[in-house]
Formats: sequence, C-alpha cells, structure tokens
Amino acid sequence: MKKYLSVAVLSVATALLAFSQFGCAGQNSNTNKVNMATPEPTPDKDAITTELTKIENDWPRIIREHDVAAVKRIEADDAVFVYPDGSLGDKAQDIKDMEAGALSADSWEVADIKVNVLDDDDAVVSGRSIVKGGKYKMPDGKIQDISGEFRWLDTYSRRNGQWQEVAGATTPMPKNATASASPSPKASPAASGTPAMKTTPAAKPTPAAKVMPPAPKSEPMKPMPLPTKAKTP
Repeated sequence: MKKYLSVAVLSVATALLAFSQFGCAGQNSNTNKVNMATPEPTPDKDAITTELTKIENDWPRIIREHDVAAVKRIEADDAVFVYPDGSLGDKAQDIKDMEAGALSADSWEVADIKVNVLDDDDAVVSGRSIVKGGKYKMPDGKIQDISGEFRWLDTYSRRNGQWQEVAGATTPMPKNATASASPSPKASPAASGTPAMKTTPAAKPTPAAKVMPPAPKSEPMKPMPLPTKAKTP
C-alpha cells in the first residue's frame, strides 16, 4: 500500500513541476512578444510640411479660378470653419460660394506659413493672408469688402492617404496693428499730466515734444494734444 502511495505522490509532484515550467515558459513567451512590438513610425515632418505648404499656397489660385474640384478634394466632408465675422461654415457653403464666384480679389497673398506636425496623420497649419481689392457677393446681391490682413489656423488629417482640412478658423488683424509698436500711441507726459504738468524742468524731450515745436520761452509750458494719427490704436 505504501508503495502505491509513494508512486502516486511522485506522479503528482512530477505533474506540478511540469505545469510550473510550462507556465513560466508561457510567461516568458508573452514577455518576449511585448518587447518585440513594432514601434510607431516616426513622422516625416519635412515631407508633411512640404505637402501642406503647397496646399495652402494654392488657395489664391483656387479662389481666382473658382476651382470647385480643388475645394471638394481638400476640404473634408465633415469639416467645420469659423469665418472672419465669427459665423460658422462648412464644406457645402464653401462649394456654394466657389460655384457662384462669390469670392474675388485683385491680390491674395499667403505668408508666414508654419506647419506643426502632430503625428504621421495629423497637423496644424497657421499663416497670414493679405487681401487687396477683396469682394464677397452676399446672397442678397450686396457686395461686401473683404480687403485686409487675416490670421488663420487650419487643421489637417490624412485620410485614405490624402491630406484633408477638417477644421479652420480665420480672424481679421487690426488695420493699424503696427501702430502700437511706436511711442506715439502711448500717453505722453504732456497728455497725462505727469512730468510736463509739474513744476520740475522738462530736461528730456517726451514723445509729444519730438513731434511738435517747443512753446515760446516767454510763455509757460502748456500741455498740447497729440497728433490725430498718434491717438489711433
């Protein structure tokens, strides 16, 4: 009896040992599979930048020639746009405007293009448009002047191997955006009632003093208004 019991115990021990070895082997196999996983491909940023820059630079031609086919190819069916006046639009509206020849301009320039590649199939493009003699024919027949400079941001996704614009937003830039960089728009001491209004001598010329003749010595210094252009923001 003891002999059979010993044989039974030995058989169970052998089975447990074999099972444990098989389990370890399976775990090692799974670990190797995880470690050997193929890494994500690195996006070819130069190629993507070149392709999307080419698309953006082609918009002036598309608008000038009313190239409806190009709009259908570039814009995604589910694309959403924010127009300069804050209204929302889509691909259907852009196609409708292009077919009607609603957009026109004497000159349409694209500048400052910057491509931010997110991954192999997604990118964001920003830039600036300078429109001269721009006109938009509204549904009621009225002509709206759309001349000016605009900042825009476009989002692209690669679908079925083709880059398509899935979202875009455009905002007008202030006409006198560069004016704030000069000292004239700032309140000068004469206008604000600081150094020039006090009894201390004005030893240094202020921005207002540079653009206007000094007051006669026989009369006390009075605050003088800034030129009209300098007041414009």
